[in-house]
Amino acid sequence: MTISEVSKKCNVSADTLRYYEKAGLISFINRTPGGVRNYTEQDCKQIEFIKCMRSAGLSIEVLRKYFELFKRGKRTLKARRDLLANERENLQVRFKELQDTIRRLDYKISVYDKALKSKDKELKF
Repeated sequence: MTISEVSKKCNVSADTLRYYEKAGLISFINRTPGGVRNYTEQDCKQIEFIKCMRSAGLSIEVLRKYFELFKRGKRTLKARRDLLANERENLQVRFKELQDTIRRLDYKISVYDKALKSKDKELKF
């Protein structure tokens, strides 16, 4: 598949795909004799994994480390597992913070709703 096909399929810009490749997140991409990138289904799976991990907040550096470990094979299983477990813990902390923020927003919205229903439209913190 060409970069534009993969871009559409994975909903990622071609520039992002090139960046992931340059950053070492995407394994060696095959090229046609004319030099055009030729992505495989396995490359697409790797891109989807990267997208998922990036949306969870993993940094490029953490992903780079993960893929470096992955390339070393089975002897790095524990290190990869520990890296992902650590990132999961970080995500759970952020999730709790987001839940707290949502509760605060819900409270403030309810205060505004009450103020809008009443004649006293002046709010205090």
